[in-house]
Amino acid sequence: MKTNFLIALVLTLFIFSCENQHPGAQQVEHYQSEQMAKLGLPFSDAVIVGNTVYLSGQIGNLPGTLELAPGGLKGEAKQAIENMKSILEAVGSSLEDVIKVTVFMDDISEWGEFNEEYVKYFNFEKKPARSAFGTTGLALGAKLEIECIALKSTR
Repeated sequence: MKTNFLIALVLTLFIFSCENQHPGAQQVEHYQSEQMAKLGLPFSDAVIVGNTVYLSGQIGNLPGTLELAPGGLKGEAKQAIENMKSILEAVGSSLEDVIKVTVFMDDISEWGEFNEEYVKYFNFEKKPARSAFGTTGLALGAKLEIECIALKSTR
């Protein structure tokens, strides 16, 4: 019985090892902009797995700083989406390639105000799926944080 278990374990490890070395296996790439690297924060701007781009949550900080954009919720929303746009373009994607958006808001009652800014950027015929959550304690006292999943552009 013990021998069968060891044989099964060795075979499983061998198969797993072969699958991860297969030429068709998806590669994982971590992208961090120079601006983010200078800030020394402990995460990547994006992780790309195959053709899928996973963006870290973006607050409305001015590029290369920990300072929030002026203008309250609308100013932060605009800057957060601009930050997303810059990262997506740097990795070969775009806002048009976004398939899922998640929004975290400090005050969910400001949802309508957020939407006024959001639709300026996501006004495509095929809009991404989206969900939103009311929360507290966002980084730097931000009013919102937005993350997304996109595909690499095929255009």
